[in-house]
Amino acid sequence: MDINIKTTNFDADKKLVEFVKNKVSKLDKYFDGIIRSEVTLNFNKSKKKFTDNKEAKIILEVPGNELFAEKDALTFEEAVDSVVDALEKQVKKHKEKLRS
Repeated sequence: MDINIKTTNFDADKKLVEFVKNKVSKLDKYFDGIIRSEVTLNFNKSKKKFTDNKEAKIILEVPGNELFAEKDALTFEEAVDSVVDALEKQVKKHKEKLRS
C-alpha cells in the first residue's frame, strides 16, 4: 500500500511520520487489497488551543470504493489511532461485502 502523508501549516517530524506509516500499514492485515492511503494532519482552527484541535483524516482507496474517517484529539498520535480504529471496522465490513 502506498501511504501519502500531507500536513497543513506545519512540518511533521520523522517520529510522527513513522508513527503514522506504522499505524496505517497495519490495516493491510485486515484487507490486502488496499491500493493507497491519503493521510492529512492539520490543526482544527475552529477549536481553541489546548483542546482537541489536532485533526487526522485518512482516505483509503480500495477496489471499487474509497473509505474515509476523520477524528480530532489532543495529539496527532491519538487522532491517528482513532481514525485507524474507525477504518479497521470499515475495511472489515468492505471485505465481508466483497465475499458475499
